[in-house]
Amino acid sequence: MPWPYSVLNCRFLRQMDFVKNIIGQELKTFESKFSDAVKSNTALLDRIMKYIIKRKGKQLRPMFVLLSAKLHGEINESTYRAAALVELLHTATLVHDDVVDESFERRGFFSINAIWKNKIAVLVGDYLLSKGLLLSTSHDDFEHLHILSEAVKQMSEGELLQMEKSRKLNLDEAIYFEIIRNKTASLLSSACAVGAWSTTKDKSIADQMKTFGEKVGIAFQIKDDLFDYGNADVGKPTGNDIKEKKLTLPLIYTLNKVDKATKRALIYIVKNENRNKEKVQQVIDEVTRCGGISYAEEKMFHYRDEALKILGSFSPNPARDSLEELVRFTTDRKY
Repeated sequence: MPWPYSVLNCRFLRQMDFVKNIIGQELKTFESKFSDAVKSNTALLDRIMKYIIKRKGKQLRPMFVLLSAKLHGEINESTYRAAALVELLHTATLVHDDVVDESFERRGFFSINAIWKNKIAVLVGDYLLSKGLLLSTSHDDFEHLHILSEAVKQMSEGELLQMEKSRKLNLDEAIYFEIIRNKTASLLSSACAVGAWSTTKDKSIADQMKTFGEKVGIAFQIKDDLFDYGNADVGKPTGNDIKEKKLTLPLIYTLNKVDKATKRALIYIVKNENRNKEKVQQVIDEVTRCGGISYAEEKMFHYRDEALKILGSFSPNPARDSLEELVRFTTDRKY
């Protein structure tokens, strides 16, 4: 029997409180430094930056940077710059994504392009990228740039690969994992790597943390995929990926399991009837019936457990405990 939403929500709050008890002060310091990092002498830009800061999300990536650093040493100025760089790059990609996807809402707020139109939104994304580059080069944080530049490349490759495959809806499971490894997991893996590097300057430890972050990032994306097949308890609209013709793991599994006629019917709905609520519900029902959701959950927990195994190889301390809570949050969350 599934946990009631209120019970799970309380659990999430406890998880986040536990993490913030360990790095609460460091998070406040980071927020201050990030605000300073995005300031501009141009009135319009400064106004937009304040709007971006006001609508910040859960800040999971800065948390992973700070805790990955604290796991191996003392958080320092290099760590804060690493966290700011990760958040600058992440925010820039979100601004650009909203333009590409023609999305007018983000986290319950109007997107940048909804308020200031596409041209300004693209330039804002470019500004954030340039601020990240300047933050690193002005302090000779070249390893930070090396680690994060690889992530930006992978994110672009993942997005383009998804676009290419979505046209024909010929995505198989191997390509799916390649897409989410590049598109979603690469930034989180780089956040963990750059955090560890900031306190150790040890490439082998940074590489271990990068692998850890990749496993978490894949589990995180599968959880996002599962939201699309949720119910009223999920707290998030269902069927959005189907409406956008995105083939995610539950549906890929189902298409590989059903007979040819059912497969053709499902693909036809995704291609041509993806705005019809009843037809979308048919797809969701078929995915549920075929075990696509259970299969995706199994894969998600597999990657979560692999991440926890890597984490368990390090000496126990409060930062390790907090990272474990964050990992579990990525798969237990209801939003």
